[in-house]
Amino acid sequence: MRVLLIGRDSFGKDCLKALLEQGEDLVGVITVPDNAGQTKANPTRDFATEAAIPLLLPSSLKDLKVTDWVESRLPELIVLAFVTDIIPKAIFGIPKFKAINYHPSLLPRYRGGSAINWAIINGETETGITIHYIDAGIDTGDIILQERVPIYPQDTVASLYFERLYPIGVRMIAETVRMIGEGKAPRIKQDNSQASYQPILQEKHVIIDFGKSVQNVHNLIRGSNPHPGATTYLRGKKIKIWNSQIISENIKQSRPGEILQFVPQGIIIAAADGCIIAEKLQIEGGKKVSAVDFVNATEIITGEIFG
Repeated sequence: MRVLLIGRDSFGKDCLKALLEQGEDLVGVITVPDNAGQTKANPTRDFATEAAIPLLLPSSLKDLKVTDWVESRLPELIVLAFVTDIIPKAIFGIPKFKAINYHPSLLPRYRGGSAINWAIINGETETGITIHYIDAGIDTGDIILQERVPIYPQDTVASLYFERLYPIGVRMIAETVRMIGEGKAPRIKQDNSQASYQPILQEKHVIIDFGKSVQNVHNLIRGSNPHPGATTYLRGKKIKIWNSQIISENIKQSRPGEILQFVPQGIIIAAADGCIIAEKLQIEGGKKVSAVDFVNATEIITGEIFG
């Protein structure tokens, strides 16, 4: 089948590779342009170039030249592989089989661009992957395939994505394209009564409230790693906590955010019903460091308050 892929980063590259190995006819690739002065790798671009697949790097998908280029490639299906922009109907309406998208949740729950983050922050123990047709809404199109994926207690966004959601997603995209080509792909309407939508995770969402449960604090830290990082304050300076563990019992009567003890694993900080051990931290303008290095650099003492 004639497939045009819109994607980026290593995920886009690996989807391209899987589709080529499956025997699909890759008629074009659209990926993000190189920013002037930056040397960041662009695996999707590089793979398409090496494979001699026609390539377009537009600054915006809304440019009419993009629509014209897609039409000229005569795709039967568009595959979206890590796309954060809204795809204009003028583009996804071109192919015979329209366009499919990878979304890292069990739709209709957790629609939106930060689905992995919010699932962890909300304490979910399971998420999944949905491959669906796209329409004019945000993650509202008919479902083709779904697969459940566990969330482990110490998962961060990075570990959940790279260890499970990424590789499973590549496999599912290839499987879906094969099913569409064979005329075996279902179209399952989403149950909008079960839908939830979460906004893009921003700094304002990740301020740590040590007055909440220790599980809530730990989940926020996990769900904000690797971006944007759970935030607190100490001595008037912004601090990011990147990794933590839970200690269920209160060590003593303490105030939320109070530094209780320094241990080899990190800094023990009080929450409402227990404590966390902050293992990796970052002071504003500095680098991510171990708790030991953070303590040595800041000379903080027990009794001080994060928050």
